[in-house]
Amino acid sequence: MSDITVVHVMRHGEVHNPEGVLYGRRAGYHLSELGRQMADRVAEHLQDRDVTYVVASPLERAQETAAPIAKVHGLELATDGRLIEAGNVFEGKTFGVGDGALRKPGNWKHLTNPFKPSWGEPYVEQVVRMMSAIEAARDAARGHEAVAVSHQLPIWIVRSFAERRRLWHDPRRRQCTLASLTSFTYQDDKLVSVGYSEPARDLVPVHLLAGAKPVKGKSKAFGA
Repeated sequence: MSDITVVHVMRHGEVHNPEGVLYGRRAGYHLSELGRQMADRVAEHLQDRDVTYVVASPLERAQETAAPIAKVHGLELATDGRLIEAGNVFEGKTFGVGDGALRKPGNWKHLTNPFKPSWGEPYVEQVVRMMSAIEAARDAARGHEAVAVSHQLPIWIVRSFAERRRLWHDPRRRQCTLASLTSFTYQDDKLVSVGYSEPARDLVPVHLLAGAKPVKGKSKAFGA
């Protein structure tokens, strides 16, 4: 009889970021109160699932999102650096055409190749490390379920790879809402399906939902 293992790759909850900077891999960015509610909601959603392994990116927002899930299952939270946010040269800056880093001609050189992309960690490198982390979580939870908390861009890129889509894309089209679950199901070592769900959807501000139209004065996300 073959083993069925599910790895739920979760995006962290909302982050407290009043300055509106692209926080990326910077330390010191924690969940907002709403973000903590999102994390608790997903922990409640998963409490009756056969979760035997919980792991997170080393960044605070991911650790804080994963903590209630590990707690509800009586598990020790593991950390995997391969789940970290994508590197970005605009990290620590506000990002926009008229009011941010894009206003400065010196930054335009970073926008020359959207297919790689030229402004940050190559998409292919994100796929390699994320697939490695997901497979490690699969092996740790063999025959059961695992939760791996990561960040929007790496999650979307590895899902695109798994579903055989091109890696370059319109960021506004990512289906990876705050506190969402992108679930990879394996039969033994073979990936057989990828699913997506939003257990905390009712807590997510409307302008941050996948496919939402931009709202003046509000950003989709920073550092996601």
